[in-house]
Amino acid sequence: MKKSKKLIGMLHVPALMGTPGNSLSFDKILEYVLREAELYILHGINIFIVENMGDVPYLNRSVGPEIVASMAIITYEIKKRFDAEVGIQILAGCNEEALACALTSGASFIRAEAYAFAHIADEGFMDGCAGDLLRYRKQIGAENVKIFADIKKKHSAHAITSDVSIDETAKAAQFFEADGVIVTGNATSVPVDLNELKSVKNSVSIPVWVGSGINLQNLHKYLKYADGLIVGSYFKENGYWKNQLSEDRVSAIYQEFKKAIK
Repeated sequence: MKKSKKLIGMLHVPALMGTPGNSLSFDKILEYVLREAELYILHGINIFIVENMGDVPYLNRSVGPEIVASMAIITYEIKKRFDAEVGIQILAGCNEEALACALTSGASFIRAEAYAFAHIADEGFMDGCAGDLLRYRKQIGAENVKIFADIKKKHSAHAITSDVSIDETAKAAQFFEADGVIVTGNATSVPVDLNELKSVKNSVSIPVWVGSGINLQNLHKYLKYADGLIVGSYFKENGYWKNQLSEDRVSAIYQEFKKAIK
């Protein structure tokens, strides 16, 4: 295994101001996220994706300035306090907003939805955005911020592109200059189809990350083909995304990851 393979921990931000689940002040939200980032660092994980996971139900490519400001400040504080590589995802499909946050906060990449081809998300229809997104990246001078694109994304229906394979979707994302692609299962915590992962890896030359369903039992088999593993729910108490990070689970996955990449 190459040591260049990555283990990425999700930082699920509690519900931000104005969203239905919000119950914490911004100071308390920031304190929560920084505490979880510190726990990751203590156990060897220094790559994060900051995501406004608590903001359910998500808006379709439309969040208020209060969300953008909050995500930028949270990410900036993480970068200031920790020696970490940080990415941003703003749900749902707010890729330009994430790019702006990344530029101002010092994050190095974003996770983008509906980059190439369209799909029906649980928030509604999402059209491909690569052309607009790359022009916006150029306009604000954020070419150093990488874009990792979900393909055939979880929590979505892909009937409108049923005649387009996941391989062709990955090739389209590469053709549209994505810096990497992310393969997921059908929903949060659902493992990726291993044959799909192998096929995507053989179809593109850009990095391929697994974006759901990683656990202690399957980590080794996915690392044979993936360049990076994104872990969120499994790191939480009882494996449930709304819970706090479990120190034991974080430590166990990291130790298994280290064995796998030797």
